[in-house]
Amino acid sequence: MHFLAFDHAFLSGLLGDEDIAALFTAEADIAAMLAFERALAQAEAAHGVITPEDADAILAGLAQASPDLDALKQGTAQDGVVIPAFVKQLRQAVGGKAAEKVHFGATSQDVIDTSLMLRLKQLVTLVDQRLDTISERLQALSDRQGGKRLMGHTRMQAAIPITVAARIASWRQPLDLYRLEAADLLAHGFALQFGGAAGTLEKLGDKAGAVRADLARRLELEDVPQWQSQRSRLVKIGDLLARISGSLGKMGQDVALLAEMGGEIKLSGGGGSSAMPHKQNPVAAEVLVSLARFNALQIGGLYQSLVHEQERSGAAWTLEWLLLPQMAVATGAALRLAAELVTSIQSLGQES
Repeated sequence: MHFLAFDHAFLSGLLGDEDIAALFTAEADIAAMLAFERALAQAEAAHGVITPEDADAILAGLAQASPDLDALKQGTAQDGVVIPAFVKQLRQAVGGKAAEKVHFGATSQDVIDTSLMLRLKQLVTLVDQRLDTISERLQALSDRQGGKRLMGHTRMQAAIPITVAARIASWRQPLDLYRLEAADLLAHGFALQFGGAAGTLEKLGDKAGAVRADLARRLELEDVPQWQSQRSRLVKIGDLLARISGSLGKMGQDVALLAEMGGEIKLSGGGGSSAMPHKQNPVAAEVLVSLARFNALQIGGLYQSLVHEQERSGAAWTLEWLLLPQMAVATGAALRLAAELVTSIQSLGQES
């Protein structure tokens, strides 16, 4: 049963995004968690924490591992996190004396948070590519029609004429700024989480820093001190998603109002009506507004996860699992719809 609109049998055609939703599937999570465990074994062997023979056995076993999803579901229900059941299955796949070295020195949060970082990095890469597409299409629209006249409105009332280029610039400029933020995130914003039981990497002794740096390098993540109770980097990503969808919602609202007034915009491919066949509803524009408002609601909840008590919070952590995937898919849908909407604008404004 699908009760979320994002993966509903038919609502997902409007509100879903398959490419971004794929980053939050169990399969994507497992693949990223396996990547962490492989890289951990390699880094620990490189610095003498485990033997090269144990690392080879771990890598061979993980290559053959095929986690039992039903068992992982049951384990999560019991333990509150998937990792105890996951590691148990991995140790069974490895077998022998090397099995006890699987996951050595790590804790559940290291694996879960690093998996999320790996997948969020892919998300921001996709978001950046889509922002670039929309920006290019808006610039092309401005090049074609930017010199035309458009009535400016302040406080929902007709004000003075402006150019189409001025209105398009108000849509495009925030997106270009978000691209700069995305580039900064991709360069410095995705960090390895590796702190062990309470953030001290106590089992690794004086080799902790070297292993962490090596592990970060292998996973192509930033090497920073453990951040398991400091959640601002995740909130920063969520905040970017909310602002992107908010700016696209502004564009959608403007287009919907132009379509309502008539005469200044012509759209192709509008939505049909079951009762009024003559209508062409600005569906994409309307949904951009809905998605912006949805993410505006979610970001407040994500800020609550900053209240992360002591060295690890189960409550704040779980809240992130509920909110971030939905925000990501909502933003993906908004980007997809915005690109389609700009392409559908056949004419905008009036000749001077």
